[in-house]
Amino acid sequence: MADAPWAEIREKFQTALALSLVELHKNPEKEPYKSKYSARALLEEVKALLGPAPEDEDERPQADDSLGAGEHALGLPAELVEAEGPVAQGAVRRAVIEFHLGVNHIDTEELSAGEEHLVKCLRLLRKYRLSHDCVSLYIQAQNNLGILWSEREEIETAQAYLESSEALYNQYMKEIGSPPLDPTEHFLPEEEKLPEQERSKRFEKVYTHNLYYLAQVYQHMEMFEKAAHYCHSTLKRQLEHNAYHPMEWAINAATLSQFYINKQCFMEARHCLSAANVIFGQIGKIRTTEDTTEAEGDVPELYHQRKGEIARCWIKYCLTLMQNAQLSMQDNIGELDLDKQSELRALRKKELDEEESVRKKAVQFGTGELCDAISAVEEKVSYLRPLDFEEARELFLTGQHYVFEAKEFFQIDGYVTDHIEVVQDHSALFKVLAFFETDMERRCKMHKRRIAMLEPLIVDLNPQYYLLVNRQIQFEIAHAYYDMMDLKVAIADKLRDPDSHIVKKINNLNKSALKYYQLFLDSLRDPNKVFPEHIGEDVLRPAMLAKFRVARLYGKIITADPKKELENLATSLEHYKFIVDYCEKHPEAAQEIEVELELSKEMHSASGLHKESEIPPASVKFPKHTSFTL
Repeated sequence: MADAPWAEIREKFQTALALSLVELHKNPEKEPYKSKYSARALLEEVKALLGPAPEDEDERPQADDSLGAGEHALGLPAELVEAEGPVAQGAVRRAVIEFHLGVNHIDTEELSAGEEHLVKCLRLLRKYRLSHDCVSLYIQAQNNLGILWSEREEIETAQAYLESSEALYNQYMKEIGSPPLDPTEHFLPEEEKLPEQERSKRFEKVYTHNLYYLAQVYQHMEMFEKAAHYCHSTLKRQLEHNAYHPMEWAINAATLSQFYINKQCFMEARHCLSAANVIFGQIGKIRTTEDTTEAEGDVPELYHQRKGEIARCWIKYCLTLMQNAQLSMQDNIGELDLDKQSELRALRKKELDEEESVRKKAVQFGTGELCDAISAVEEKVSYLRPLDFEEARELFLTGQHYVFEAKEFFQIDGYVTDHIEVVQDHSALFKVLAFFETDMERRCKMHKRRIAMLEPLIVDLNPQYYLLVNRQIQFEIAHAYYDMMDLKVAIADKLRDPDSHIVKKINNLNKSALKYYQLFLDSLRDPNKVFPEHIGEDVLRPAMLAKFRVARLYGKIITADPKKELENLATSLEHYKFIVDYCEKHPEAAQEIEVELELSKEMHSASGLHKESEIPPASVKFPKHTSFTL
């Protein structure tokens, strides 16, 4: 070390640390990095005062400084070498300065310079990395290099650094275990060194950050199972060490629930969402910590946005759980299968037994009062698939509550796409609830509610800018009218003598369904209004379904005029023929609509067996179709 007074070096270092923590918005508008540059200048002064690198740790590149070659790149065990003596102490203090210079340059968006300083830090600490004095600093340097390479989209390099940090932490805790020195302590007098408890808290926080960054890397690499595991571990550790930002923690827990929903792990998903609700409720009620950058009450718009986003995750939970139950209990024409329903009731006890097993313990967040608060939220919402209307209705009402909550922020003015998606989810909740309803009149009313919320969206949307969304809504409205017509026909079939009012109602529903299916099909036409010879893969199935349903709808029109009935039959057969011909020209399309294609072939073949005078009566019941939502 140079002959400069140790007190002067310590003072400059502490001042540099304080300047590094100044938030950017507190700097002059035209000099956002003023405090960072001032900190850098002081760090460079300290570096000069410390003198050149120790002779046995010169700055020539070593074999293991580049990833892919050395021990730290492969995560192999390190040997314990304590940083003892003036040479070792000098190397460690210089490494601390290199680390802070690296972070400083990254903060000012000078990534290459930041990388250079962080690599120098690793080089100086290489032989001491498992020691009590150096392990925390070494892991932090690798974490920052992992983030840097991730920002460069060099994800495998980022992964190598971060996995190396994880391996080093695990080796240290297994072989040594005592709370290591915090990097700042290398410039503190002995009497100001941190207590063991504070050291442990800081070291565990470093490891928590490591897990958090690994979760993001695995997510980017589409290793979703691993990403979810690391995300869960991060959230759990943040609660255990009381080191979290409530808004950020809640949104991360809600996001994690979506992974569990997709895996059909509804108990785990419910737990994540319940925990998100409880922690989000802490905003403004807990003291500010070092992890809180702003008082959350000062950002009401962000608060309401995050609240809306968590609500949307709850909507997906309720909707997916109901849809999953429907798929488990429906027959081949989409109606409730009572035998399947009975089988699922018998399996219910097994599902309930699992709740108290390892599954629940594996995912549980929090302890004590926090755990109780989360459980209280969980108890209000089932994680089991609903088996009847009453159970489905409870989930529906929960989902609808969160629909209203989400719409408070995601309004049509300013959040068009988000608002429409929320409304579509609301419609889907009504649609799946209708599956559980046995009263056909009430089912009709549910579909009517869907139409009432979807039709206004069409009026407000510019089809040029929202073509895909328009198509989705047109298809969904058409399907709702189609289902209503089917229900009204089924109701009429039970009457001995349906009156003209019912017939008119059926025809009006038929007409409305035809209108929206035709709007959907017309949206596929080119600027010259010509229907495509080859339909795009993304719209192939819905287009074929629309053609099939239009064919069926024309065959369902009730009329006393034989001429009109003949015209309707001809139009119906024309659409069936289109499906058959298209699938012959494009064999790949047949795989998308196997059931509908077979029925179309039957109708097309049957038409050739009749003379024009042999018109099938309007009461002929065409086969039901396989349902589809775009």
